[in-house]
Amino acid sequence: MVDVVTILTGDCREVLKTLPDASVHCCVTSPPYWGLRDYGTATWEGGEASCSHTNHHGEQGKSGERADRTFTGSQNYYRDICAKCGARRIDAQIGLERTPEEYVASLVAVFREVRRVLRDDGTLWLNMGDSYTGYWGKKYAHKPFGEDRTPDASTTPNKDTPDWWAMGLKPKELVGIPWRVAFALQADGWWLRSDIIWSKPNPMPESVTDRPTKSHEYLFLLAKSDRYHYDAAAIAEPAQVEKEGKIIGRGKQGYAKASGANGRQPQQDNSGGYGDGKVRNKRDVWTVPTSPYKGAHFATFPPALILPCILAGCPVGGTVLDPFGGSGTTGAVASGNSRKAVVVELNPDYVKLAQDRCGMFVER
Repeated sequence: MVDVVTILTGDCREVLKTLPDASVHCCVTSPPYWGLRDYGTATWEGGEASCSHTNHHGEQGKSGERADRTFTGSQNYYRDICAKCGARRIDAQIGLERTPEEYVASLVAVFREVRRVLRDDGTLWLNMGDSYTGYWGKKYAHKPFGEDRTPDASTTPNKDTPDWWAMGLKPKELVGIPWRVAFALQADGWWLRSDIIWSKPNPMPESVTDRPTKSHEYLFLLAKSDRYHYDAAAIAEPAQVEKEGKIIGRGKQGYAKASGANGRQPQQDNSGGYGDGKVRNKRDVWTVPTSPYKGAHFATFPPALILPCILAGCPVGGTVLDPFGGSGTTGAVASGNSRKAVVVELNPDYVKLAQDRCGMFVER
């Protein structure tokens, strides 16, 4: 185990500026998803000190989609102005932007700084989930797109409700956040190399009955340049698929050797694996169950999901960066596999979780 996990407290947009150029080998991270969670970093200005600033109405729309986008656990905070006491909410956390465009712009700025910190052969492994717009009743939702869509008191839960129509969206619609971010990063200079499907065999149950239950998220592999470190052999998977002791499938193509540090595809052979037919190049659908975490963090990604990212993207002894560190999963997996880590987290409570989880750390 490598005993160096550096945990930095603060907004990653400021903390990343303190890191030196080309100082990390890869970045493995999962930013706060747009409009899905409030991580409790807000402060309130004015109003009454004894007020909770919470609104317990309109937390969930009739279709089961989230109608009010800011909540922490069971609490549902007013977005901008507390309707009870008039206090003004002060919070710059990523994920609570008013529009998808503002959210995407925030992430582009973050990962532009990540690109500076990455070595020239570095990669970014980016886990992204999607969001739905809210739904506030048939009268509002079913208005034709060309008609007046001004909401009224009978169809909107509170004044903090976003104006989806002004954003070019309709109520109860899938926003497409992962691909919006991926294309924006591509336009900003990243090499978009792979869209990996994280398939969840144990997804969160949903109450919706007019669409399939969501059971996947995206994991994008992006590179700083066209030549990058990617250890294909480190994450190769079995070439033979067995069921009840019988071989039912075999990889149709494989590699004669690992791809090494340049990210180029090596010479193929017909063995179905790396020379001996036992393993094959890892596919881009990863079935990984969600895993419980006893700490007070609402959105941890499972260690089994990010282990292949770290093994393929960072050499032994190298450094992995996570600018949205949360409870420290990236740091724990990196240190447990002979890599160093730099973890940045905004919420001091989560920093404590990460410190406990990583065990050994250096905090600056």
